[in-house]
Amino acid sequence: MSRPRAHIVGVGESRYTRWGKIGDVTEHALACQAIQRAVADAGLSMDDVDGLASFAEDRNEAVFLAAELGLPALRFGNMVWMPGGGGGCAAISNAAMAVETGQAAVVVVYRSLCQGQFFRFGTGGMNAAAPADPEPPKLQQAKSLMLASIGFSMPYGLLMAAAAYALPTRRHMHLYGTTSEQLGMLAVTFREHASRNPRAVMGGRPMTLEDHQASPMIADPHRLFDCCLESDGACAVVVTTEERARDLAKRPVEILASEQGAPKGYAFGPFSNANIADELYATGGCEEMAGRLWSKAGLGPSDVDVAQLYEHFTGCVLMQLEDYGFCKRGEGGPFIESGALAWKGGSLPTNTHGGSLSEAYIHGLNHVVEGVRSLRGESTSPVDNAEVCLVTSAACVPSSAILLGRR
Repeated sequence: MSRPRAHIVGVGESRYTRWGKIGDVTEHALACQAIQRAVADAGLSMDDVDGLASFAEDRNEAVFLAAELGLPALRFGNMVWMPGGGGGCAAISNAAMAVETGQAAVVVVYRSLCQGQFFRFGTGGMNAAAPADPEPPKLQQAKSLMLASIGFSMPYGLLMAAAAYALPTRRHMHLYGTTSEQLGMLAVTFREHASRNPRAVMGGRPMTLEDHQASPMIADPHRLFDCCLESDGACAVVVTTEERARDLAKRPVEILASEQGAPKGYAFGPFSNANIADELYATGGCEEMAGRLWSKAGLGPSDVDVAQLYEHFTGCVLMQLEDYGFCKRGEGGPFIESGALAWKGGSLPTNTHGGSLSEAYIHGLNHVVEGVRSLRGESTSPVDNAEVCLVTSAACVPSSAILLGRR
């Protein structure tokens, strides 16, 4: 007898803006706003919520949110240890485990980022809007072992994510002949999807492949338009039981399967670890996890109707396409070039909201929001009769993924 699966029943978000352009609204207020909107979207009230979950060291702690939002009780408060953008789908997984085991009845997963208000690694100071401090960041500013380990690579010039993830992408180019134009086609496709999305920061700014190729080089092979946005905003997702989901306002979306983790010895991935096995270096590090995900769901790549793949950088999407089995190793570039990711005519419509490259960078939780909208028929780039959606978190870092199904 199969177990009752958790369902996603509500989604919500704040306004998304370029970092520093959100105005006087704080990161904490953005989190509250997104949570309230997601709960309302589900047809629930705060009196129904008894669990909160997030990831990536979200500064908005569950105990304070529970008090300020008036939750009758907090029965589940959880933070994922998959680092950075790798934890978004894991947070959904943890919420699902909570409701499936009776630890909580209604769990809201949230992520809030206000990069104009707080420090973002690579900007040089604690306030991204302020001039950089001429003194180097003090060791005590490192809030995790991950940041401390990066200190070993900083002296060699590895100061930002764009440079760190350029390394496996360049290796992929060397091994398989992947081209900058193929990466550019991916960015152009997602920008076209954003053109129909009123929430997208870049929705009103069309882009051609020529624009991509003319954009400044940030860290070879990453050009400006290969890099995700820097955003202010928040979003949230409501997870509850199958039984409760039947009677709520919107069509529920079933969490078919979830996985999280990293290969042996992977640590934080290419950003900080020089000991990654050579056969993994030009990959997203997700192949083993993907195999577990497909097996758990009893599905395969051919069953996916639409995908929302975390794209902090274009090369990491290309490697995920291979890791998850949509094409063979080394064939990600030609797969993109074939038009497979396009909303219309593509075999795998991907990032139908514009993604982190063109909608907003909310550490990938907005990809889960779009996955839900895709299966509800609410996406601004709808895929006809979509029944299964793959959502992934960051590649080239310990990661997580979920498979969503239309009820």
